[in-house]
Amino acid sequence: MTIHIKQCKLDDLHKLQEISYETFNETFKHQNSPENMNAYLEKAFHVNQLEKEISNISSQFFFVYFNNEVAGYLKVNTNEAQSEEMGDESLEIERIYIKNTFQKHGLGKYLLNKAMEMAMERNKKEIWLGVWEKNDNAIAFYKKMGFVQTGSHSFFMGDEEQTDFIMTKTLI
Repeated sequence: MTIHIKQCKLDDLHKLQEISYETFNETFKHQNSPENMNAYLEKAFHVNQLEKEISNISSQFFFVYFNNEVAGYLKVNTNEAQSEEMGDESLEIERIYIKNTFQKHGLGKYLLNKAMEMAMERNKKEIWLGVWEKNDNAIAFYKKMGFVQTGSHSFFMGDEEQTDFIMTKTLI
């Protein structure tokens, strides 16, 4: 079993779009209407949107490979790229997406550790993320990794307003 990561570049856009659609669908399609899923996927993972995000100096994407196959990805944000005003001393994990077939292999923990390492290298005091209030598995994972709920914010899935818990971990 080999695990490694690679930072995404502009020429990875179509691979990034493909894995974004796949992992988001696998995770959330059973709990949302097809109309809202399609609206969200088209907006959030349109190639133009992903190109804008990957070109932002304050955002970084990383593919995680399991036995040389792309298994998922990580997106982190700092500064103005954060989806909430959390200040210059914070790093946001906006996405940790792992394909269903690769879950339970420690890849989420591997990516979370990468994000924490990046935050510490940049002298950030905290790392935070938003997680859907109904995503019990993810919430349990983040709690196990030392995150605590510090707030909430709205997340729009198409025309449906949902609630994401904001979970934060203070770095030493």
